[in-house]
Amino acid sequence: MELVFATNNHHKIREIQQILGYEFNLLCLQDIGHFEDVPENSPTIEANSMEKADFIYRKYLRNCFADDTGLEIEALGGRPGVYSARYAGEEKNMEKNIDKVLLELKDHTNRKARFKTIISLILNGEKHQFSGLIYGKILEERRGKGGFGYDPVFLPDGYNQSFAQMDAELKNKISHRGIAVQKLAEFLKSIQK
Repeated sequence: MELVFATNNHHKIREIQQILGYEFNLLCLQDIGHFEDVPENSPTIEANSMEKADFIYRKYLRNCFADDTGLEIEALGGRPGVYSARYAGEEKNMEKNIDKVLLELKDHTNRKARFKTIISLILNGEKHQFSGLIYGKILEERRGKGGFGYDPVFLPDGYNQSFAQMDAELKNKISHRGIAVQKLAEFLKSIQK
């Protein structure tokens, strides 16, 4: 089955392809000739995810899915949340985003956080959503070189490695995105039977 993943983020494509398996042919936006940003104007992660999928489906009439992820930090009232990618500015610089979070948490003892991913699938015009959550805390400094985004400062509950220190297999199994993609994969496999 061929699906367009509404992203040009090659880290995400690789991660999701590993989880979905190779019976699904994933195309990124560049593969279908789309090079501009996809609209993300909604106030929630759920609505942003659907907005992106809907935009691609309406423009290209191809089965597709989009994701949106947010880091929600308890002491910051759920911020950065839907603004996670551009928390420190529109250029979406992850180093600056991490610096801003660490600075805002400097005087907080409560470092509880969760990652939330919502995947919106549009398959033959029908809309579906899948969610993934993982709880943990924000470290006081970066740990590890792997992963992307906030991975170096997120320590999942029950583990002693940040997402950036974990190997891809473990991270994909337990992460917010991994959980949501697993639900997507189960759904897609169930309708292929």
